[in-house]
Amino acid sequence: MITVGVDLAAEAVRTAVAWLDWSDGGARVREVVVGADDDLIVEALMGADKAGVDCPFGWPDRFVDFVTAHRNGHVEVPAEVAGRTWRGDLTYRVTDRVVVESTGQRPLSVSADRIGHTAMRCAALLAELARRGRPVDRAGNGVVVEVYPAASLRCWGLTSNGYKRAANLGTLGLLVDQLQETASWLDLGTHEQLCRRSDDATDAVVAAITARAAALGRVTAPTQEQAPTARSEGWIALPTGALRDLGRG
Repeated sequence: MITVGVDLAAEAVRTAVAWLDWSDGGARVREVVVGADDDLIVEALMGADKAGVDCPFGWPDRFVDFVTAHRNGHVEVPAEVAGRTWRGDLTYRVTDRVVVESTGQRPLSVSADRIGHTAMRCAALLAELARRGRPVDRAGNGVVVEVYPAASLRCWGLTSNGYKRAANLGTLGLLVDQLQETASWLDLGTHEQLCRRSDDATDAVVAAITARAAALGRVTAPTQEQAPTARSEGWIALPTGALRDLGRG
């Protein structure tokens, strides 16, 4: 099995892609590329058995309805409801709220934060996959699944905050140590030093590991009630099993 992890950013310079080759009870990091353009990402996703992409796959349905209503005339604001309350319904997706309730980790708002730029790029990538005949299901049932590396790390009991950017290389190194200690089946090989220098590279590896969990059915799935919304808004797959068990399949 080949899983791919994509730590997506609005531009190639902060985008990383990792390929993991799973066999013989373990996983070897085949390649990690930092500075990935759209063509490289699409080719990686086309060749994956399962891929985890760190980016919202859609916008909150209520936000889309709100913007559409505003475009066509005037919106209807809920009466006697505080602005912060009704705006919150436009800001976070159903899956974002589930992640907060489950892990305490709050995803960025795709409708109110700069990650919206990244989501636009992601939408174009998913469209290209569909054009090439690869199944795209925003709820995660196709080749790609939406992941959130910080939340995955928290589910596995590893360092999930404070490892981003060059000023925190010490914490990033600690995270890589934890990852290798807990996932003794993981072989970073010659890519270990890159992961210690680049949080983007490490997040891509974590995304690829989460994709493995998704392929094995060891992640959260939307309820029957949540499923229709997940198919339009996207769904963040949270690992439900121990990290140490993923190497055994």
